[in-house]
Amino acid sequence: MVNCGVKHPIFDLDSHKPTATVINFIGTYECKIDAKGRFMMPVALKKQLDPVMHEGFVLKRSVFQPCLELYPMQEWNKMMLKISGLNRFVKKNDDFIRRFTAGVKTIEIDTNGRLLIPRDLVGVASIKKDLTVSSGIGIIEIWDRDQYEQAIDDAAVDFADLAQEVMGNDTTDIIS
Repeated sequence: MVNCGVKHPIFDLDSHKPTATVINFIGTYECKIDAKGRFMMPVALKKQLDPVMHEGFVLKRSVFQPCLELYPMQEWNKMMLKISGLNRFVKKNDDFIRRFTAGVKTIEIDTNGRLLIPRDLVGVASIKKDLTVSSGIGIIEIWDRDQYEQAIDDAAVDFADLAQEVMGNDTTDIIS
């Protein structure tokens, strides 16, 4: 049985000791955004977010896609720990840090279960009225619905090749 929205340990392959935990979100949901930039977090997803709701969230533009990424604070802190190890006196590192953190906002889900997307980030993701909120490993993606459908359609053509390339050479035994 899969527990939604709970932390699952990641194990070091040599020592078999936990090295980190990942929040496993499950589901894709359709929502509507209002004129103020708010949308109601789907109930099923809100339940999954419950264990980390009190910590707050970080919302940012995606690196690769025209969407937004919602990080629970603990996931954001893990990412910042990785990024803080980059040497800022190397120009490409400095450029990466600046671009990665551009437009980053801390946000909360209000008592009514709504999330407010700041106007600048609504524009970055070209969000109109209909949203798709999609689970990811440790994050949640927020898309304009039409752009999400286009991205899924575009990826479908090469997905078998991509799956083989990314996962086909994996020699780790994930299921014991």
